[in-house]
Parts: sequence; C-alpha cells; structure tokens
Amino acid sequence: MPYLLSASHIKLPYLLSQEKIMEFSREIFGPSFKNIERLLKAFKNGQVENRYFSNDLDWFKEEHTFAERNDLYIKQAIEFGVEAIEKCLANTEFLKRELPASELDAFFFISSTGMATPTIDARIMNELPFNPHVKRIPIWGLGCAGGASGLSRAFEYCMAYPKAKVIVLSVELCSLTFQRNDISKSNLIGTSLFSDGVSCVLVCGDEVPHEQFSKQERHLSFLDSQSTLMPDSLDVMGWDVKNQGLYVVFSKDIPTIIKDWLKPNVQAFLVENELKLDDITDFIAHPGGKKVIDAYHEALGFDESMTKESMSVLREFGNMSSATILYVLERFMQRGGNEGDLGLAAALGPGFSSELLLMRWT
Repeated sequence: MPYLLSASHIKLPYLLSQEKIMEFSREIFGPSFKNIERLLKAFKNGQVENRYFSNDLDWFKEEHTFAERNDLYIKQAIEFGVEAIEKCLANTEFLKRELPASELDAFFFISSTGMATPTIDARIMNELPFNPHVKRIPIWGLGCAGGASGLSRAFEYCMAYPKAKVIVLSVELCSLTFQRNDISKSNLIGTSLFSDGVSCVLVCGDEVPHEQFSKQERHLSFLDSQSTLMPDSLDVMGWDVKNQGLYVVFSKDIPTIIKDWLKPNVQAFLVENELKLDDITDFIAHPGGKKVIDAYHEALGFDESMTKESMSVLREFGNMSSATILYVLERFMQRGGNEGDLGLAAALGPGFSSELLLMRWT
C-alpha cells in the first residue's frame, strides 16, 4: 500500500503570544462590542498559547484592499511553499538522502486563503527543478478538511501508479484574510483561533523501495479513505466573498454537529473495513479548536491521550486550516508506532464535510 516517507513544516517569521493577540483584538474590536471582555474569554478558553504569522502585528492595524492581500498571498505562498518542499525532500530525520524535485511524479497543492491562476504549484515549479511533466493537482476551498483530502487524493494516485513519488503541499495564510472592520462574532472567534501554517508531506507508491530512502523502521501506510458531505449544510463553515475580501463563516453549532454526525460516519467507515473504534490506536485529528477536540472525545469515546499530539499542535500553532493535520501527522511520524497498529486521520471542513483516512504502521 502507499506510504508516508517524509514530512516538514516551516516556522513563519512572526511568533505572537495569545496574550498579545488578545490585547490587539481588544484595541481593534473593543469600541464595537459592549461585552468585549466576555467575548475575549475565547482567547483563553481555546487553550492556544502561540501562533505564527507571515506579517507583524502592525500590518493588521492598516487597511488593505482585497487585491493587496491576494498579491501578498501569492508572493508569500511561493516563498514559503518552496522552503517547505525543499525541507521535506531533504529532511534528514526521515530520509537517508535528499530526493531531487525532478523525481516527483505529482504535486497536490492545497489552500483556501488566497487565489491564483496560474496556480501556486505552477509558480513554485518555476522556482525548483521539477520535471515539467509532473501532474499538477491544485485543490482549493476545502478549508480545514483540505490537508486530509490532499492525503486521500495522493493515496489514490499512488494506488493507481505504485511507482509514483508525490508531494502534498498545504499553504494557509489565514491572517491575510483578517477583516478589521468585520464586527461579527464569527470574526472575533476566528481571530482568537486561526493562524498561518505551511506543511509538506511525501507519499510513495508501494513499488518505491523505502529501504533506499528511509531512515524510519516503520511507516504509516494508507489502507482506505472516505469523503462525506452533509446535505444542506452550506452555511456551517466557509467564506463570504465580498468586495473587501474573504469574510469567515464559522457556525457556533460545529461542536454539536460533530457530536451528532461524526460517530455514525466514522463507524460506517470502520465497518466497511471490518473494524470498530476500539481497534484504533492512533487518532490523527485536525484540532479545529478546544471545543472541537472535546466533541471528538464525546462522539468517539477516545480519551485525552488519543488527542495529545493534536492538542500540542493547537497550543503551539493555533488552527492553520488545512495545514494543521499535516503538522499533527508529522509528529506521529516522528514518534513512530508498533507494527500493525491502526491510525485514523480525521478532518472537517466546508460543505459541511469530513475526510477520513485509515492507516497502519508497517
């Protein structure tokens, strides 16, 4: 079966404490909310401690047009994307030797926080020595589910082409979508949670000899995937596109939806693979927020040890949309696992939708 060979993430230039961002939000939103102190409790209750951004805090105090934001997204997505790919292909923690970009067969690019045509993957291919015949698969608009979806599509590609080496690159510059004049509660909650993140993983077909490349004794191999769309749920999560840019849609009902909808969805997926929840050893969860992780526990019956890595990423980085689950996955790859143990990756996104992947340590 296809397997994960390497992974990387980069630390963006500006590290800000949650306390500092809360003070900034009090300054920006205080005059518009009579109950600002009560609303600011979300910054502490979410258990995010630090976040990384592509620009310093002064940038957010100024007005920026949609065009200015998007031009900056393109510039930074190329710069940071190149850095993440180079790090993934030369990561000595996972690889015996550097893998040249020219050996890649497909390039999945995942994002929801900026727009570009030609797409970012094409622009990055002009910066690195890719084979010009690489299959390009840009995926836009899946939000927090995008990283898991990119993994699923890479898994399916490598099933079809077992000699393939494929990268999945996620670039999410959520901060560039910040709307200082949007006084909705969704925007305030989003400000308390979202951050910037860039991550890359290398997926290989099972005819790629891992012993030639890998330093790891065991790898996470892909067994199956499942995509699910909840009917009539378009207003749960996403963007409102306006003249000034992208405005966050973030329903307060998301934790409740997870509790009611996710468990039967997961159970049906596992039953198809002749498994049950108790068979899962590793839960590779997108940490959408503390309430989302709590909803995972309630819905699936997993204890806190199962979301340790997810919570750690949330505390250190915040919610980086599609990139977040790849950060979590990298930590599982660093930690390793026991032969035969099963892992379940899960992420939720606009649609409302879920993406599930079943993996095994081999």
